[in-house]
Amino acid sequence: MWKKEDSKPEQVSGNLAAPAKSVTPSSTPPANKPSPSAAVPASSRAAACISQGIKIKGEVTGSEDLFVDGVVEGKLSLTTNSCLTIGPNGHVKADVHAREVIVRGKIEGKVIGRDKVQLWSTGQVTGEVQTGSLTIEDGALLRGMVEAGRQTNKSTEIKTSVAAAGKGAETTSLGSGTAAD
Repeated sequence: MWKKEDSKPEQVSGNLAAPAKSVTPSSTPPANKPSPSAAVPASSRAAACISQGIKIKGEVTGSEDLFVDGVVEGKLSLTTNSCLTIGPNGHVKADVHAREVIVRGKIEGKVIGRDKVQLWSTGQVTGEVQTGSLTIEDGALLRGMVEAGRQTNKSTEIKTSVAAAGKGAETTSLGSGTAAD
């Protein structure tokens, strides 16, 4: 079975033993070639991390998974299939938008989880939540407005029902002379 600890000594000794690639502390890799650390493939589900002790003010955007255990103030928007996880030490004072939002810390602001929002027992949300699916564990705190469930396109639904009502009203109201709403 492969272990991360087992592979590190082999990679280091392999790089040093290769005659074409001598590594010295003062040398830097050429600009057109990736560094040895960049050559190690990362997991497709590896999340970027804003760790405890880091504070960001402003707008954070991205298309990868993100783990926040620090403080973010402003706007946090992840696109495509990204998952945002607020760690137990995380505190977000921002409008949040991602495919999936997992809250183990605190969020103050509007939370939009396209597919789902999960509030763990340590999670706290103050503000508005919009999502397709909402899960709340015992002990979680949610203050604000919630809009959950698969949403139909309300404007299309309203236009269709108004158009249908309008057609029906036209046929019945022609003789009465009343206007249809």
